[in-house]
Formats: sequence, C-alpha cells, structure tokens
Amino acid sequence: MASSFWSQWCNISYGGAGLFVSFAVIAVGAISWHILRKESLALPPGPRGMPVLGNLPFLDPDLHSCFAKMAQKYGPVMRLWLGNKLTVVLSSPSLAKEVLRDNDAIFADRDTPIAMLTMTYGGSGLIWARCDQNWRMLRKVWVGEMLSKVSLDKLYALRHREVWDSMRRIYANAGTSVNVNERTFSAMINVITSMLWGRTLEGEERRHADKEFRQVVWEMFDLLTKPDVSDLFPVLAPLDIQGKNSKMKNLGSKLDRIFDFIINHHEVKGLSMEGIENKDREHKDLLQIFLQNDEGSKGILDKTQLKALFLDMVAAGTDTASSAVEWAMAELMNKPEKMERAQKELEQVVGMNNMVEETHIPKLPFLNAVVKEVLRLHPPGPFLVPRRIREPCVLRGYTIPSGTQVLVNAWAIHRDPEFWDSPAEFQPERFLSGSLKCDYSGNDFRYLPFGSGRRICAGVPLAERIVPHILASMLHLFDWRLPDGVNGVDLTEKFGLVLRKATPFIAIPKPRLSNLDLYA
Repeated sequence: MASSFWSQWCNISYGGAGLFVSFAVIAVGAISWHILRKESLALPPGPRGMPVLGNLPFLDPDLHSCFAKMAQKYGPVMRLWLGNKLTVVLSSPSLAKEVLRDNDAIFADRDTPIAMLTMTYGGSGLIWARCDQNWRMLRKVWVGEMLSKVSLDKLYALRHREVWDSMRRIYANAGTSVNVNERTFSAMINVITSMLWGRTLEGEERRHADKEFRQVVWEMFDLLTKPDVSDLFPVLAPLDIQGKNSKMKNLGSKLDRIFDFIINHHEVKGLSMEGIENKDREHKDLLQIFLQNDEGSKGILDKTQLKALFLDMVAAGTDTASSAVEWAMAELMNKPEKMERAQKELEQVVGMNNMVEETHIPKLPFLNAVVKEVLRLHPPGPFLVPRRIREPCVLRGYTIPSGTQVLVNAWAIHRDPEFWDSPAEFQPERFLSGSLKCDYSGNDFRYLPFGSGRRICAGVPLAERIVPHILASMLHLFDWRLPDGVNGVDLTEKFGLVLRKATPFIAIPKPRLSNLDLYA
C-alpha cells in the first residue's frame, strides 16, 4: 500500500524536531482549523478530512494522479484541505479556460512556497511575483529583451556551442552507461549560463563560476522537492521547524556571491557597450544586454531584480527541459519503431554528414510531434504553477474565498479520455493529424504544458528551440540501447514541482555517423 503524502513528510529526517512538530501542528493547527471553518461557505465538493491535518493523511505521494482519481468521484472542481490550506483543484479544459483566461485577473497571483520565496529574493523575479505593475515591467523586459526572437537569434551561437560540447561528452562515454537526465541537465544549465554570461566570463573563470553555480542550483532544486510544513500550516512558518528556509537562505547567500562576482567582473572589465567593438555588438550575452539597458534607461532594473530574473531563467529552463528530454528518450526507447522513424526523418533533413542546427527543427514534424506528445503525457509542471485567488469569487456556483490555493491539474486534462484517444498511450502521430493542431500558446485548453493567459510560462520561446535541438542531436548522433539485462524502461512518474521519472533513464550510446571527425 502506498504511503500517504503526510506519511512521506513525516518520514523525512529532521533531527529531534519531529515531536515538537507534532505538538505544534496539533496546538496551532486546531485553532486555525476552527477559525477557517466557522463560516459556512458553498465550497466545491470534496472528501471529508481530519481535524488539523485535513485530507493530508489520505493522499498518495503522487498528487497529480491521486487528484485525477479523486476528481472522477467529486467532479472537475474539487475542494481539499492540505493542512489548514484550502485548495481547489480543477480538472477540465472549460474550468482551466475560466480561470486562466476568462477570469485570469482574479487568479493571476502565485501561491508561493516559503522556500521558493526565499530562493527568488522575496519574489523579485517574474515567475513567482505578484501580478502588479512591477510584474508587468519585468514581463516586458523578459519578453522584449531576454527571450525575444531577435535576442534568441543573436544568442544562437552560444547555445549551439554548449549543445555540441554536451554531445562531445556523450561521445567520450560511448559504449558505457549514460544517465540521460544528468547529461541533459548539465547541457541545459551550460546553455543557459552561456546565454547569461558566456561572453562576460571565459576560460577558467567561467568554468569555476559555472561549476559552483551548478552545485548551488542543484542543491536548491533538491531542497524544493521536500514537503515543507510551513506551506501546509503557514502560521508555523516563522518557526522554520524543519530548517528548510534557513538552508535555502544559506544557499541563496552562495548564489548571491556568484552573481555579484559575475556582475562585478563585467563592471571592472568595462564590458559595457562602449567597450565592445562594433563587430561584437551582435554577440552580447544577456548580462551585457541588461547592464547596457540599466545604463541607458537610468536603472530600469536594480541588481536584485536582475539576479532574480536570471535565476528565473535557470529555474524555468533546466530541470523542466532536461526532464522533457529524458521522458522523450525513455518513451522512444520503449517504442523502437518510433525512434527509428525520428532518426530516419533526421537523416533526410539533416543528412549523415552534418550536425543538427536550430534551423532544422521546423522541418522535423515527427520529432516535434514527439516533443508535444511527451509534454502531454508528462507535463513539466503537472499543476502548472499554483495560483492564489486575490478576491472571493463564484466558480460554477461554488464560493471560492480569497487566499485559496488553486491548482489546474494539467496532467489530468491531458489524459482525459473525453478529449484524447488512448490517452495513456505514447502516440506522437496524434499531433500530425489535421484535426489536432495543438501548439504551446495555451489557446487550446485540452493541451496546457506551459499554461495559458497572462501567466503563461515566459520560457516557451527558449523551450521550443532548445528541447527539440538537444533531443534531435542525441537521436541523430547516437544509437541507443539499454544496459545488459534490462528489459524495457520503467515509466513510473515522481510528483514534484517538476514531474520527473521515478528512476533515472540509463542507456548506452553508440555513434551513428560514419565520419567520426564530426564528433571532434
């Protein structure tokens, strides 16, 4: 029998704090429980819970599939109590449209985990910021400067260099077992740091900064995967019982020192536009672009906002993209005829004497269908990014109080048999038919891998370039097989802010191209 979400939390070791946690939760939570329920509201239907803990003891750790099963009983709009936090889960395209687009102003704020708030400089970046004038300014800078088509085109050389370097590393390990997620995560973080400061730092300085940065980011992501009692019982947040927030502060201090070193290096070396030759102006990294913008716009961004935006880019583009590539490789390995089809397409479009370029991607319909199908089956954020309602509203006749956490279960919507044929099957061909023309814009509410509305994932322009580029490179340059004695790939999911494989995908690469000089 699967352990409950609450049991999973209780089993996490935090020294001698467990007993204190129990007493504190019971004492403080009991008061909160009665205060929150003293008003009779027409809340959506949902299961009965226990005092203090609410529904926590009865939830499986894989909340995305657990909530999908519960929605079959209680309906597409469902109420749960996670500790003393009221949560409404939506599991239909029409409800997603109502929340993400029709009434998105009411539902536009984030329900930010305490540790995430610490990690993002108090929500100073774009992803977790409150939807206000400051957020609109950050969004404008992000869309207009960081990930505009012009900017991405100019940064292509930096991206391609890192993708190719990552393929060389795989080639160096040909014939041995490769952890695909680790390789793609490393490739993605190298791609992003190259875009951020690849021309500001070079050589040993960059290698040292990147290595330290990767370690801190990995530790931050690992910390965020652990449940936090402060999020379930916000009244206990100041106590930081598990020490999670203090750990995040320590990691944040390390990250801050890295950012300060890189920014100061830019300033000391005089790498503003005045110090760049005309021939190099089209090849600036994002730090150079932003500091130029800061100088020319009399401080449109302060350094804290700049750091938070850079961290947003890393958070949005590394774990999500590497997981997407890993899922694609795992699904294809279990369907060798589909892997062969993707490789044949690459042979025809790219040729056996060339490496994959981003310009090839639009000419690879089946490969793009593979990516879309993977994002349908395994959306990076199964609940998108949690919303927090800013004022009371009525949804399908139910009263939703202000402050309620709202989750759109994209995973459930993507697997609803009412909208998808054979929804649990990996069938990239479904995206090649004329009747299904889904894209990443969020306009078709049956398909929401990146959300929709004003808070749609701002990293889509980069994701739709880099994910197929890395996947295509891995498929074109290498044949893959499973280690001896392994029959098939386990596709079990592990719930979290990013939906990962429960076990790493391990495979053995073999060079496909006859001209080995291409790997040099």
